[in-house]
Amino acid sequence: MDVVDRTDLPFPRSLAEFQRLFPDDAACAAYLEGARWAGGFACPQCHVVGEPFRIATRPGVLTCRACRRQTGLTVGTVMERSHTPLSTWFWAAYLVASQTPGMSAVQFQRQLGLTRYETAFGILHKLRAGMVRPDRDRIGGRAGEHVEVDETWVGGRTRDEGRGVHHKALVAAAVEVRHREPGTAQDKRKDGRYAGRVRLSVVADRSAASLCGFVQRTIMPGSLIVTDDWSGYGGLRTRGYDHHAIAEGGDPEVPEAFMPIIHLVFSNLKTWLNGIHHGVSAKHLQAYLNEFTFRFNRRFYPFNAFRSLLGIAGGAAAPTFDGLYSGEWNRAYPVNADTHYQ
Repeated sequence: MDVVDRTDLPFPRSLAEFQRLFPDDAACAAYLEGARWAGGFACPQCHVVGEPFRIATRPGVLTCRACRRQTGLTVGTVMERSHTPLSTWFWAAYLVASQTPGMSAVQFQRQLGLTRYETAFGILHKLRAGMVRPDRDRIGGRAGEHVEVDETWVGGRTRDEGRGVHHKALVAAAVEVRHREPGTAQDKRKDGRYAGRVRLSVVADRSAASLCGFVQRTIMPGSLIVTDDWSGYGGLRTRGYDHHAIAEGGDPEVPEAFMPIIHLVFSNLKTWLNGIHHGVSAKHLQAYLNEFTFRFNRRFYPFNAFRSLLGIAGGAAAPTFDGLYSGEWNRAYPVNADTHYQ
């Protein structure tokens, strides 16, 4: 069962409620234990389910009564090997989930009262590691709906280099286009269409291998896909998709008119990157795309995002320090690490 479907796990709807639910590390530990083991503690070695031995001097360690194996409460999560108190991690997760536009690492440092910027940066990026399920569902596949797919260039300063795509990163996107209930007030907006789930990924280039590969990783086979007439999408039909290409005819505004939802997503993404983070390092760009995806897909359920984030992060392996700062843990494709995206 997904953590967002667990009625036994309350989630704070306000700051006052958060302080009541999680007053100290002990309360946070009890919540995390319940989130990780819904039916009671299950030993990862002998798989026996039951109440473990608890060591008073080591509150984060659970000992199996059957095989005596000791299991750390945060082992296998993004909080593993962290010296930061558990209550600080929960406060960080609440801030990430409750702040609709998000916040920069500098703002994060101030809110958490941390003395070092590097600690705030590390916590933020480790939480971003938990924002994407390794086995997450592919989007699309719903009757009467389609998926818009396109790519865009993100950021890159072009000082004295003229106009173009210097130092920019190519980001591919797919977004479900859904329809509101006929006759409702919302139905009058954009012909009743609105964005469902979105997927974003840095891609190496605009070749068929990159773009069709992105589609296969993120969209259910058999889905109706709408793209522009770029040749990189030409092989989608042979890969099992119902592909409809919009002919540009040399006019770049044509796809925007026929695919308004995905261009709205691109606009929101670039505004978010520039307005909140004021530029993103190339090696961490995919992590920021993951955060945007997490926020966008949960925009209708902001309070569930806290439980969802803890549930996803509770099963995500912690990146090492070197991997975190090199960007290797969140990058699907190699990019120029010296580039700074705006």
